[in-house]
Amino acid sequence: MLYVLFYTAALVAVFSTARVITSVNAVHALLYLILSLVASGVVFYLMGAYFAALLEVIIYAGAIMVLFLFAVMMLNLGQRTLDQERRWLQPSVWRWPTAMATVLLIEFLFVLTKGQSFATGHIVTPKEVGIQLLGPYVLAVELASMLLLAGLVGAYHLARREVKP
Repeated sequence: MLYVLFYTAALVAVFSTARVITSVNAVHALLYLILSLVASGVVFYLMGAYFAALLEVIIYAGAIMVLFLFAVMMLNLGQRTLDQERRWLQPSVWRWPTAMATVLLIEFLFVLTKGQSFATGHIVTPKEVGIQLLGPYVLAVELASMLLLAGLVGAYHLARREVKP
């Protein structure tokens, strides 16, 4: 039974990721991206990587929503955007994301009630993750942090308005 849940969550992740790539509308692409991240979290959970599943949902899906909110607030496109969003929020737009999210919710509730997973090795604790990240992989972590800092500085310079004296 767990194989069915695993492959269903993987199929939802693949389908929603394909929709992220092929969506013309940025809002729809973001909704599918969040759905893809939640489906990946379910896959991690089923494999016994509970900490990775938690990080996937909280950090990635949560952080993307906050960043998108900041981007919408920074752009402040006015009444034209509000009218366009009203057209986008038709019930037909929400059918597929709602159906896939419902499948993931049912799977997640089923796994929680059965208490089973695909875990074949030991469960990785947050302490073990920290020891590995700050031990042999410290250089990769520092390089990733510098890359994120460079992206932040670049985004600031792209988004700032030049004030002419």
